[in-house]
Amino acid sequence: MLKVRDAVLVFAAALLLGLATISQAQAPKPAAKPAAVKPGHAKAVFAGGCFWCMEPPYDKLDGVVSTTSGYIGGQKKNPTYEEVSSGRTGHTEAVEVVYDPQKVSYQKLLDVFWRNIDPTVKDQQFCDVGTQYRSGIFYHNDDQRRLADASKAALEKSKPFKGAIMTEITRATEFYPAEDYHQDYYLKNPVRYKFYVNGCGRYARLKQLWGAAPE
Repeated sequence: MLKVRDAVLVFAAALLLGLATISQAQAPKPAAKPAAVKPGHAKAVFAGGCFWCMEPPYDKLDGVVSTTSGYIGGQKKNPTYEEVSSGRTGHTEAVEVVYDPQKVSYQKLLDVFWRNIDPTVKDQQFCDVGTQYRSGIFYHNDDQRRLADASKAALEKSKPFKGAIMTEITRATEFYPAEDYHQDYYLKNPVRYKFYVNGCGRYARLKQLWGAAPE
């Protein structure tokens, strides 16, 4: 059975290209290389559903060096997209952000994260359902954990929406970059990306939760 994301893209591809398959159904492609971290830079990992959609809000931030889509929080080493999509590896789709703390704070990265997810659902983000789409903050050190916990507590206190916050905050395990065709998907396939985002109801739900959809 096709996943919701795949089904939306099949529809888009059929309209645009007259094809019955999309890039995920093509022959497997190699995983992207792990992002290099220069001295003075740091890493942050966030899971907010489809990793394609978590790259754009971070790419636009001054001080963000790179974003990499990938998998985290599971048991299998070097998982493939197909394995993660099955929901049996324990991984969730996530984005690894390399940033310059002198230009952008971890707190700012947290603020962007919350505004781009639905924290009120478990094992789901928008139209994508399963543990592989659970939302989460994966901290690398005690400072990141402290700030993540504080940001969640502040959100629970302010209660800008109904429903408990289901987003996990856990220590980062090994992050595995996704296959190359997933990287910068919104830039490589802008029309298909827009079909998916709108068809999945992501922006509509974010507007409902936060009062405005991301730019």
